[in-house]
Amino acid sequence: MTRSTDLIHALSFDIEDWFHMQGVEGLDDHDNWDSLPSLVERYTDEILQVCSDANVRATFFVVGWVAERYPRLVARIVDEGHELGTHSHLHRMVTDLDRDEFTSDLKRSVAAIEFAGGAAVRGFRAPSFSIRPGTEWALESLVDLGIEFDASLYPVARNGSGYHVEPGGHLFELESGGTIRELPVSILPLGPLSTRFSGGGYLRLMPMPLIKWGINRLGARDQPTVVYLHPRDFAADVPTAGLPPKRRLAATIGTTRTKQKLVELLRRYNWSTCGDVLALATSDAG
Repeated sequence: MTRSTDLIHALSFDIEDWFHMQGVEGLDDHDNWDSLPSLVERYTDEILQVCSDANVRATFFVVGWVAERYPRLVARIVDEGHELGTHSHLHRMVTDLDRDEFTSDLKRSVAAIEFAGGAAVRGFRAPSFSIRPGTEWALESLVDLGIEFDASLYPVARNGSGYHVEPGGHLFELESGGTIRELPVSILPLGPLSTRFSGGGYLRLMPMPLIKWGINRLGARDQPTVVYLHPRDFAADVPTAGLPPKRRLAATIGTTRTKQKLVELLRRYNWSTCGDVLALATSDAG
């Protein structure tokens, strides 16, 4: 058995702006995004500095729309040794697209990110983990376009969504007969329930002892933890005007503590890119 402090865990960041939040009326029209105040560059710079201070590499899943507007930010990500992934071009749910629309969006995002960074896009994470039963064609499209791995599956049911899949990095079998390397979201079993704990609002909300307990519990099963964060998770000044009260609370809770939590996690555990973690997990699978 490997201790959680000896495992290599997966560190990842979804590089999107605050107005890429899903399900908020008034933010779903991408024609208006350029008129809104941006925080993505400032807080991605902060993330990069934290990673540099800890000498840690991560995977940055970049929205193509962001790469088009902040190419030097993507170039810095690559220059500092991190791995590039795509988080779609316009941050639309996979379930809202058909295969042709998804493929077109994916191609556009890859072109924008690779042009800005000068390096290959290796992985994909769907907005809101929105690859769900019935949309497996999206994984086929990833393979068709040379994407090496996916990090989009939520392995338990939640609110009518999710995807029942084995935890941890593995080879996902496609209907075509091929495979793609898959790194699902980390889930913490709590009796009959399961919850996310290591990313986004969950990481912001949960106390640090519980996050460490979750990482250690998964580590006792030789299962690395996947951490995922967004620039807005660090932004106490994230715009909230016009958000309904519940979304306003979700957008702001714990933002003043995210950086401190990340620094502590990077100090306590070993971290690398999603690609590196998957390479270790699937090295015997061919």
